[in-house]
Amino acid sequence: MKILTGNDLKSGAVVWWDGTSWSVYVNDAVDVGERADEILAREQSARRVNAAYAIEASRDANGVRPAHIKDRVRALGPTVRPDLTLKPADPEIGNWVI
Repeated sequence: MKILTGNDLKSGAVVWWDGTSWSVYVNDAVDVGERADEILAREQSARRVNAAYAIEASRDANGVRPAHIKDRVRALGPTVRPDLTLKPADPEIGNWVI
C-alpha cells in the first residue's frame, strides 16, 4: 500500500491524502498505487500541501500503519508521551504498537 503525506500549508499540520483532500488522520489515508506522482504534482502546484511525498504503509484491524518509524511518529505523535498524540482521549491509543 502506498499513501501520501505532507504538511498543510495554512496550519503546518501533518496531513494524509484521503482520495479527495487532505486529512489530519492517518486512518483516512487511501492507497494511491501508481498515481502517487500525479497526485503529488497536482496538489503541490495547487498549493494545498507542502513537502508531500509517498510512503509505504499497511492497513490492518488497527488502521493504517506507516512502514517507517519516522512516518509512524508523524502519524501518531511522540512514542514516549501518549498524552501528546493527535487523539489523546482515544482508549485504543495504548494498543497501537509503534
